[in-house]
Amino acid sequence: MKLHFYFGRKFLFYFFGLTLGFIVLLVLIDLIEEAQRFEAGTVSFAEVLGLTLLKTPTSMYTIMPLIAVLSSLALFLALARSSELVVTRSAGRSALIALWAPFLLTLVIGVGLITVLNPIVAATSERYQTLSDEYRKGETAIFSISSEGLWLRQGSPSGQTVIHAGGANHDGTILYDVSLITFAQGGGPIRRIEAATARLEKGYWRLFSAKAWPLVAGLNPEVNATEYSSLRVPSTLTRENLSDSLGEPSGVPIWEMPSHVQALENAGFSARRHRVWFHMELARPLFLASMVLIGAGFTMRHTRFGHTGLMVLIAVLLAFGLYFIRNFAQILGENGQIPILWAAWTPPIAGTLLALGIILNMEDG
Repeated sequence: MKLHFYFGRKFLFYFFGLTLGFIVLLVLIDLIEEAQRFEAGTVSFAEVLGLTLLKTPTSMYTIMPLIAVLSSLALFLALARSSELVVTRSAGRSALIALWAPFLLTLVIGVGLITVLNPIVAATSERYQTLSDEYRKGETAIFSISSEGLWLRQGSPSGQTVIHAGGANHDGTILYDVSLITFAQGGGPIRRIEAATARLEKGYWRLFSAKAWPLVAGLNPEVNATEYSSLRVPSTLTRENLSDSLGEPSGVPIWEMPSHVQALENAGFSARRHRVWFHMELARPLFLASMVLIGAGFTMRHTRFGHTGLMVLIAVLLAFGLYFIRNFAQILGENGQIPILWAAWTPPIAGTLLALGIILNMEDG
């Protein structure tokens, strides 16, 4: 048991040390990148720093597989150079015992990532996108989906428009049973419109079978209402930024994903991307553990055998290859070309079995 604690303590030292180093590096890189996105004088340094700190959790969450494989490489290279694995073997214990603590700790860290860090990333990424849009364009578009339908707020310097729809097509560019309320800048509502359908076109919403009521003091809304077979309502939204407003699956906390998927499907949207993402997150702990095994598979040998640099390079390339395959499988799953469970669970399981095969071959021939 003491041996497990020893190897586990050393692994955590390298893991958190590398995590801290990458946090500092990413903050510096993102700070420069965010400063270059805005013209001089448009935003303050404090605002740029705030955007950077909001972006950092997302960046760290993305590179966790890299940190896992580098931590494994650092641990087992240190154990090999100090001959501690040789001593472990001489004591009649297989060097595989050194794998248990890092492997189990990585699973625990992975569970912590998806239960604790995932909601933080979802909140910070949403806040980052909102502030970034405000600083760059002075306007925001917020999309909300609930059991009551869809709520969309589009904003511009001239005012805000709140849109409610009973349903929509798969990408949100066509809305059904639509209600729009336009607000003056810094004031109250000035117009209400109801329409059977609304289609997003370049620079405006085209409403069909619409009726508009002016909401101006001193006017009777119903008496002054106007009906239209087709009506244009200006909009700064496009198909692309509406898709962004709908939100990436990563912007939804994992605890809320099942209910969010249900709400999407009830509203008429395809929730396949969100289902794939949900299962990818559930498989993340095993994927991180497979990265640790890959790092161990090429560095548990003693350094006197030589070619250490080559082994490290092969391990890193294999880890990147597995990461690429995981992303490719995610795309195939989102497009419906392979089942969701295959897309999410095949890469980590295959990576784990491959690494175990390499390790067992090295240990037992």
